[in-house]
Formats: sequence, C-alpha cells, structure tokens
Amino acid sequence: MELTILQSKIAVGEAAAKHAARSLQRILSNASTARIIAATGASQLDFLESLTSLSEIDWERVEMFHLDEYIGIPAAHNASFRRYLMERFIQKTGIKRYHLLDGERDPDDVIRKIGGELQSHPVDIAFVGIGENGHLAFNDPPADFETEAPYLIVELDEACRRQQVAEGWFTDISEVPARAISMSVNQILKAKEIIAVVPGLRKSHAVKACLEGEITAMAPASILRTHSNTTIYLDVESASLLGAATIRST
Repeated sequence: MELTILQSKIAVGEAAAKHAARSLQRILSNASTARIIAATGASQLDFLESLTSLSEIDWERVEMFHLDEYIGIPAAHNASFRRYLMERFIQKTGIKRYHLLDGERDPDDVIRKIGGELQSHPVDIAFVGIGENGHLAFNDPPADFETEAPYLIVELDEACRRQQVAEGWFTDISEVPARAISMSVNQILKAKEIIAVVPGLRKSHAVKACLEGEITAMAPASILRTHSNTTIYLDVESASLLGAATIRST
C-alpha cells in the first residue's frame, strides 16, 4: 500500500485523477479494453471532476462497473448513485459500456446479472473511498471478509446513514434507505489496482483506524492494506490524526 498526503481536497482529486489516467493509458496500450469500478459520494466529486476533464483517455474502450446503490431509490432521486454516475461521469466522458445497479428492481436479479458480468473478466482498476465508519463500498462494520459473492444485499448502519444526511443527500435519517446493494470486499480486492480517494476532516478517525489499527471487519477499509497495488490519497485534514511514523512512510 502506498500513501500520498496532499494539502487540499482539490489537490487530492487532481493527483488521483492523473494517477488514474496514467494507469488507464498503460492498460489501453497493451489491451483492447480496460475495466474499472467507479465510486460515488461527496468525497469523489473533485476526483471525478478532474478525471473527466482529462482528454488523453479513450473512454470508448473503458467498461465501468457500479460499486453500490440504495435499494428502493429511483434513478431521479438526488441521492441515487446511478444519477450521480450518469451526470458526473458517464455523460461527461461518453463512456458506452457501463453496468449500473438498479435499486428499484429485484436486488437478487440485479446481483445475478451484473455480478455475472463483473466476474467474467478481471477488473483493472477500482476507484474507492472510505466511509466515516470505515466502510468500503457499503460494507459497514462488521464487514463480511469471507464471501466470494461479487455483490451483497447489506443493511446500512446508523453511522453510515447519518453520513448521507450530513453530506446533504437526504434531509433526515428517516429518508435514508436501510438496505443497499454493495460490491463485496473480496470482489473489490480482486481488482489489479485500487485507488482510494479520502479527503476531509470527517474521515480522519476512520483513516486512523483503517491505516494504523488492526486489519479487522470492524474497520472494513483496513483490508486495503493487504492489497499489493493500492494507493490511498489523503489531504492534510483526513490525515490529521495519523502518527508521525505513518506519515514518514509516505
């Protein structure tokens, strides 16, 4: 695992986007297509803004998979991750091959169809974030570190649901769905490369727990430390609780 700490969330987004672009160019120079997993949420806004502004990526040769989605949320809802990806990524890049999780359909059918597509070939790069409770995708603690299923139906804990309200996606916790479809931890780890974008002071406790504590299902994103090709991008706020030894290692 490699750790990069920058001065601002904008700098984090720009650096992570340039890293992602270099990786995609390298992949596409040796293969006809590249397969990616796209993350959503407030922490990814600057990263996606920077990534979609870069002109050197042949997006028509990129295939995208969706990381997670609420169950029961229509695509037009402000909090829908399908809407988020359409507006902030797909429409801006013109990417043609994408697999979105439909939270209004039978989740078992969605998992079966998209999970099958996902497992048909290896994933080149996964873009992820870390939640305030340490979640990875919507794998809240205690996360399932054992299943090999590509997607799971998960119950969202209160900390996760409150984060969605604090970020402005919902006005009250009663509006936040209790269940979601999430890519599993082990499926994320199967990606050849992982780029984690984690800015903001509200992420600092989760960052410390996941990077300096035990690798445990109670801090789901701590599992990223076991992946041989993961880079985590932090700003000074999200890195503010890390010890000197961790920071010196960057």
